[in-house]
Amino acid sequence: MVAVVATVAVSAPAQAAPPVPDATWTTRTVAPGVQIRTGVLRETDAKPSWTVTVRAAGSAPVGGRSWADSTAGRLRAAGFVPRVERVDWPGYSDTPHGTLGWRVRVGSYGGQDEARSVSAKVAESGFDPVADWTGYDAQQPADRQSVHLAVIDPGAFTGTVEATHGSSVADRERTSSLAARLRSLVAVNGGFFVTSGADGVPGTTAGLSVHHGALDSMAVGSRAALVLADGGRRARIADLTSTVTARAGSSRYAVEGVNRVPGAVRNCGRPGGVPTERPRQDVTCTRADDLVAFTPRFRTDLPTGPGAQVVLDADGRVVAAGARGGTVPDGGSVLQGTGAAADWLTAEGRPGTRIALTETVRDTSGHQVRWDGDDSVVSAAPTLVEGGRIAVDAATEGTLDPRDPAFGYAWSNARQPRTMAGIDGRGRLLLATVDGRQPGVSAGFTLLEAARFMRSLGAREALNLDGGGSSAMAVDGALVNVPSDAAGERAVGDTVQVLP
Repeated sequence: MVAVVATVAVSAPAQAAPPVPDATWTTRTVAPGVQIRTGVLRETDAKPSWTVTVRAAGSAPVGGRSWADSTAGRLRAAGFVPRVERVDWPGYSDTPHGTLGWRVRVGSYGGQDEARSVSAKVAESGFDPVADWTGYDAQQPADRQSVHLAVIDPGAFTGTVEATHGSSVADRERTSSLAARLRSLVAVNGGFFVTSGADGVPGTTAGLSVHHGALDSMAVGSRAALVLADGGRRARIADLTSTVTARAGSSRYAVEGVNRVPGAVRNCGRPGGVPTERPRQDVTCTRADDLVAFTPRFRTDLPTGPGAQVVLDADGRVVAAGARGGTVPDGGSVLQGTGAAADWLTAEGRPGTRIALTETVRDTSGHQVRWDGDDSVVSAAPTLVEGGRIAVDAATEGTLDPRDPAFGYAWSNARQPRTMAGIDGRGRLLLATVDGRQPGVSAGFTLLEAARFMRSLGAREALNLDGGGSSAMAVDGALVNVPSDAAGERAVGDTVQVLP
């Protein structure tokens, strides 16, 4: 972006950018029906630079017009030369059109150190600045984007594709480490997961997951999911919801969680959640009256705290009842309740009583999705491509909020490392990563760019998987992309593994 010498209102180029530029691809076949492509998307006209962005309230990167004009005036009075840039809404399927907000910036610099030096001076004048790389802006083309793509053709591939959490749903493991242990051909990271003990049990999935035909976590609202049926030979993408009901005799109670801490719903999206029942990315909602089931795959200590607990054997018979804690018995399960759910467990969970759990997963058409032992599901958000058309439903799936333009701005509207999955017109599974947060090396994708990229590959359906520092692809057990975390590849929740 070019520096200016006066305060101006710069109208950013429309975000309906040109199609994804062609990449120079390197292609290799790792097994019959499994092809790996590596490429770099280049835009020679892109001239990104370092700049200083002055943030609005709450460190938001954009604000209202009056805030932008006032901030620019204060900057000018302090001796700086600001510019005001208009930021438009991306072309999502469920957000407004036109102006999203206004951004205030100072200068254009050749290096990060120079930008940081100016940022420090801006901060001394009472502002909240940050040194920014304009290559992450959606309003101009990225100079470089490093991509990796795996194409799995079910007509020629004789192995399986599955989502897996490793040995326990409460563990985290690097994608490449699990791939090496499983001797997989290709692996990518999967869905969202809990990273902090303040939000639940680290490693547990924050969204719908099914492993080997067993429900290991519940959906957060209706979000996109990659369904790998028949060992991945029949893959599809659909928005899925889940319900689980506990029944003791004629009495029933809704189970609102599987393998998570009662009262804490990462990414929200469950009935009775506070502050919202809708999906909301990276927010932990609370539920006062919460019934949660724990399966044998929860191989760590159970959550403790107020409430009640019953332990069930393999036939669903109550073998113990009392305070929360302990572990899930081999072949058995555990129910924990808080609030009214604890009262129900205490009343109905007498030793010897049978408590049956009924699980139902449905797609948006209302059809029930049934599982076999070789089926798996990994979910994330949002949908990128639907019916062969770009259809990013970021607001519906809770990765941004049109009423609060600052929420999810960087997550959805700035370039980030991302992992994506899609199905093309020939029924082939597409697994892709783009590196990011590497100025001058690889900028990453916005959600809209991720959708365009998947559509350029021929995807008829596509979704966004977990990204950021979690984005990873391994081939023959070795990491092939460059994750963005300074510490290197991140340990994640579930993964997608292509197994010989």
